[in-house]
Amino acid sequence: MSVRIVDVREITKPISSPIRNAYIDFTKMTTSLVAVVTDVMRDGKRVVGYGFNSNGRYGQGGLIRERFAARILEADPKKLLNEVGDNLDPDKVWGAMMTNEKPGGHGERSVAVGTIDMAVWDAVAKIAGKPLFRLLAERHGRQANPRVFVYAAGGYYYPGKGLSMLRGEMRSYLDRGYNVVKMKIGGADIGEDRMRIEAVLEEIGKDAQLAVDANGRFNLETGIAYAKMLRDYPLFWYEEVGDPLDYALQAALAEFYPGPMATGENLFSHQDARNLIRYGGMRPDRDWLQFDCALSYGLCEYQRTLDVLKTHGWSPSRCIPHGGHQMSLNIAAGLGLGGNESYPDLFQPYGGFPDGVRVENGHITMPDLPGIGFEGKSDLYKEMKALAE
Repeated sequence: MSVRIVDVREITKPISSPIRNAYIDFTKMTTSLVAVVTDVMRDGKRVVGYGFNSNGRYGQGGLIRERFAARILEADPKKLLNEVGDNLDPDKVWGAMMTNEKPGGHGERSVAVGTIDMAVWDAVAKIAGKPLFRLLAERHGRQANPRVFVYAAGGYYYPGKGLSMLRGEMRSYLDRGYNVVKMKIGGADIGEDRMRIEAVLEEIGKDAQLAVDANGRFNLETGIAYAKMLRDYPLFWYEEVGDPLDYALQAALAEFYPGPMATGENLFSHQDARNLIRYGGMRPDRDWLQFDCALSYGLCEYQRTLDVLKTHGWSPSRCIPHGGHQMSLNIAAGLGLGGNESYPDLFQPYGGFPDGVRVENGHITMPDLPGIGFEGKSDLYKEMKALAE
């Protein structure tokens, strides 16, 4: 059977919103949507794999079209196949993309490669006729668990958004089945943020837990001041306090904040993940790691990151990826991660779950759809299909 990538297509799409966190606003946010078109037919249709990059990093059209897609299409098709020759080998495709790339510099290129990598894995699982999470579990000798913990991310700063609107937003997440919710901090002064936190905690009561996210805004002095304030409350976690590469700052916070902390969404390689574990003072019994495969060279690299964590005594169950996309849901179900982020109302149609999937007691159950399962989300698949055709 012939298996060949015949085209790699990209289109940059807006996912703009008037919201802001402590660092950026999303009024001009974009994403790259990618289709990896193969010559394989399934059920009378050509197999196409799809991918897109997570919010917070912009679309990568230039890099995708000029460097990484071109290398795939220029490669010998036989050298991109698995040993049997009946499917693509994602690691070989990844290797073709990274040909002639120097080590280090894990900035925007990690997003471009991660976006294509998502589409490649989608195609590989579709060619195999399996949901990606089941394919991953088989490859790693694991038992797939289609039930995945998800939390609702929101609580952004928004023009004219007072405490009543914030409380209403968080209540709506509980009404939809979530039992962990997240809000932004650091975009106001510490006194106002305390009032916002207390308003949310009063609203959710004992029905849910609250996580807070500073989006890397604080210096050490401010991070410690917030830590002293936040430890008065039973929070799910205190997230990304300072610059993602300031491991000393992260390590210092453990003295002032005994509760769970979370970080990692802006680290884009297994080398950066290793440095966080070595030097960031993260505690494997309580803290959480948020590496996002779509921003960090994709699933091929994410598996290397999980190997690094294992070497340093960390369980994959301490990983709850950033990004709110179905790729990470599949990784969570297939490789035993602790769960996944979710954006119930934002960045649509790219976030969320296949149609009909509901959150129950903070968990969703993965449907048995081939590949990543994008075809099960009608509004998203409409966008994808238009690109492929």
